[in-house]
Amino acid sequence: MLAQAAGLAVLAALSPTTLLIAAVYLGSPRPRLISAYYLAGALLMSATTGVIVLAALRGGGLARPGEHTPRYGLRLGLGILALAMGLVIAARKPKPPGPEKPRTGVVSRMRGVVPAMAANPAPLSAFAAGLVLFAPSVTFVAAVQAIATARASLALSALALAIVVVIGAMLVWLPILAHLAAPDWTSRTLTSFNGWLRAHGHALLPVAVIAVGVILTAQGLAGLVQGK
Repeated sequence: MLAQAAGLAVLAALSPTTLLIAAVYLGSPRPRLISAYYLAGALLMSATTGVIVLAALRGGGLARPGEHTPRYGLRLGLGILALAMGLVIAARKPKPPGPEKPRTGVVSRMRGVVPAMAANPAPLSAFAAGLVLFAPSVTFVAAVQAIATARASLALSALALAIVVVIGAMLVWLPILAHLAAPDWTSRTLTSFNGWLRAHGHALLPVAVIAVGVILTAQGLAGLVQGK
């Protein structure tokens, strides 16, 4: 149970935007304070989502032996949803910057509300960015579902959920730890790596989501077949 949930949490953590925003905050005038608020928002949203999903699935009795079919039916449904999302993301092509509004820099290359939060780094906006970026995703819900449907004690489930939450935010706290140990090296590395991410992030995200979809769909189908 724990190995499966942790593996799904690693896939949930693979977000180019999360790392790009972390790099922006670590390059701000108050990198440690602002990054700490970013991490706090990420952990709060992940923990809240995890507790709600875990309680809902446990309340529905999906961990009981008699609920074999609904348990794997849910996993199959999550897999199909992840596959659909991955295909939609893969089919969507990033719009090139128009000549009248060229995009330059890390923040200006990203669209939506998060870039606005990162444009002027501040503790509260960083906290809000953590909340927004770590809103519930299919991959994270799948990781929690692996915990919720396992026949484990409440204490073990709580420990597994805490591990999933921490792993899911690793692209936030790992850069922070690296910055604390070696600020200059971390800044140079993130700047270089983010250039690669900006060029390949659009291809990486659908691959990760589709991979999760394949895994969950296969597990769901296998479980339903074995349950017959």
